[in-house]
Amino acid sequence: SVIGLAFVLPQWVLFLLTIAMAKAFVVLGLVILQRTGLVSFGQALYYCLGAYCAGALSKFYAISDVVVLMSAGGVSALLLAAVLGFLLANYRGIFFGLLSMALSMILYGLLVKSQSLGSSDGFNMLAPTVFGYKPATQGDTRFLLLAVACGWGIVLTLLVHRYLKTPLGRLCEPIRDNEIRVEYMGASVRSAIHVKYVIAAAVAGVGGALAGVTVGHIDPEMAYWTTSGEFVFIAILAGTGSVAAPFLGALIYQSIYSAAYDLSPNTWQMVVGTALLLVIVFLPNGL
Repeated sequence: SVIGLAFVLPQWVLFLLTIAMAKAFVVLGLVILQRTGLVSFGQALYYCLGAYCAGALSKFYAISDVVVLMSAGGVSALLLAAVLGFLLANYRGIFFGLLSMALSMILYGLLVKSQSLGSSDGFNMLAPTVFGYKPATQGDTRFLLLAVACGWGIVLTLLVHRYLKTPLGRLCEPIRDNEIRVEYMGASVRSAIHVKYVIAAAVAGVGGALAGVTVGHIDPEMAYWTTSGEFVFIAILAGTGSVAAPFLGALIYQSIYSAAYDLSPNTWQMVVGTALLLVIVFLPNGL
């Protein structure tokens, strides 16, 4: 239905929808962590890593295929999370959240100091292609990017949904409620959290690569803690009841953000903050 509407929607709406999809991928991973009782304030680490991996392939190797770049972004995030997961799987609660945020800020600091990657200004990416096809106009480009985003969205959503139905996936709520009982059942809580953390990072890397290709520019702000805050906001708005919720939540958030910034560029944070308070008070379980 989204692709069908894309034929009649203006270009700015296509852009907004694609960026919302990119953020929804990150929140899809957060849903897994939140079901386990964990809140990560550092998912921007993998969002930014995926974007910079795609950007490096574009800048240094002239690779512009969106599917390849998004795949590379997901793999790079997965590999880093597989290493950092050994550390983070030992922590819970606020310690997990703050440590994840600290790791994200380390990447931010490294990127700001890296002259070869544009320092704080970042750098531009090549015009995207899809399986060798290069769109002739900006409108065609945005349509194809939205189509690719929807394709990835369907695949990732089905995979995460399938994972949550497996025995390991079903451990989310039991781990959140009583870790000791899960251990007595014979399951390793640390291993389960490690796997969930890696999956959340991989989908965030895919989202970061998509965002970088869509905007055509990447910079260290993608790793800043406020970016992680956006993802947590969307996760609170969406709730954890369904794997489809992150996409609806991201679309609503992006609409609120865009409208608030357009109508009140100096006080848009107040509008977004008010929306967050209303969600917490009236929709404590999210959408």
